[in-house]
Amino acid sequence: MTTFLSLTLIALLLSILAGLVRIFRGPEPAERMLAAQLFGTAAVAVLLVLSQLMAMPALLDVAMVFALLAAITLVAFVVLASRGVR
Repeated sequence: MTTFLSLTLIALLLSILAGLVRIFRGPEPAERMLAAQLFGTAAVAVLLVLSQLMAMPALLDVAMVFALLAAITLVAFVVLASRGVR
């Protein structure tokens, strides 16, 4: 099980790397925001995997906070984009 979780962790980190490429290459602000949402989702997943690997249930609370912050960030972006703020 540890090997599977470690491979999952590596896949998530590669996903974050792909999102980083999209942030630098993305011509539109919406594409950059979606990549930032990928970071938030991947960070939550990484924390959940680490919680299992290291047997630290406190990381579940940190993952929940990250998920809430990612949702709030998306709402703020949509509000600012609808007002035309860049």
